[in-house]
Amino acid sequence: MNLLMLPRYSPLGASSRLRMYQYLPGLREGGIHASVQPLLSNEDVERLNHGKRRGASVIAAYFSRIRAIVESKKFDLVWLEKELLPWAPYFLERLLMGAQVPFAVDFDDAIFHNYDKHRNPFLKLAFRGKIESVMRHASVVIAGNEYIANRAIEAGSASVELVPTVVDTERYVPRQERGGVIRVCWMGSPATAHYLRLLDSATRMIASSHEVTFHAVGARPDQVAGTLFESIPWTEESECELLAGMDIGIMPLTDGPWERGKCGYKLVQYMAAGLPVVASPVGANAQIVIQGKTGFLADSATAWAESLEVLISNSDLRRAFGAAGRLRAVSIYSLNAQLPRITSILHRAARKGIQ
Repeated sequence: MNLLMLPRYSPLGASSRLRMYQYLPGLREGGIHASVQPLLSNEDVERLNHGKRRGASVIAAYFSRIRAIVESKKFDLVWLEKELLPWAPYFLERLLMGAQVPFAVDFDDAIFHNYDKHRNPFLKLAFRGKIESVMRHASVVIAGNEYIANRAIEAGSASVELVPTVVDTERYVPRQERGGVIRVCWMGSPATAHYLRLLDSATRMIASSHEVTFHAVGARPDQVAGTLFESIPWTEESECELLAGMDIGIMPLTDGPWERGKCGYKLVQYMAAGLPVVASPVGANAQIVIQGKTGFLADSATAWAESLEVLISNSDLRRAFGAAGRLRAVSIYSLNAQLPRITSILHRAARKGIQ
């Protein structure tokens, strides 16, 4: 089968790297030969991470995407991340795609809220229902969590598959218990670093009575200024080694519509590395974490402080939670566990045809 893969980003973009690129070697073994045409380059992603935009680059990216769509007729299936052209009306996407080639569409974020929750009433009206239209006309919607899957079902999607965001667990070496200062880790990107502010009071309570350090891998220094978190640069090459040197993984979130659409990737990383976790009980977090077995779910500053206190004070519990989390990551949230499903889903979508 010949597949046209249309990720939103080059491999530097986390969503594209995890939801699409990492499957490429396994897809080839499953008889799927992919041509990859990302919308935005690594340079574009770098600019976005630093809060910069360049109109000329984005315009060029849109023209490249349109060319890729025009040439899609020679493929058996298009695998699309989220939408063809962000902030373009659906009728244009439908016109460009036509009815020649079936497409599968993947969502790991509730991007429909970019439109239906927009503060500008004109844009909110103009793009109302766009993502639902994409979902409805796809041969299959691949959803990263139940919140997104339910939206696709409500939109009238003919086929919805729930596939969690996964990691290659063979890259992660489970941590070894060590003495000394306890290291609490958050790993993410500048786009999500603002959630660390939720832990200001909890981290200060903990630091007043324990030898503990807090690390924000992937956050810019300015984003954690005034907090107890130390900013550490992220690279794909170093992430596994960094996690192997940590003791506890955290994922704070507010409870809002956008957050309910998140897929809990940080937690999967921590568990793959054998770390006990503490997370807000929002979205996929509540399904990924088994309360009292792989970590704790904390819904207030007090609960966060208490959960961290228990783990910091008990090395046996850290070890037990970490081992249970590692097993859960390997059995459910690993590349090896989900690759056969993705391969099967794409083959079925190509046979099924466009809606």
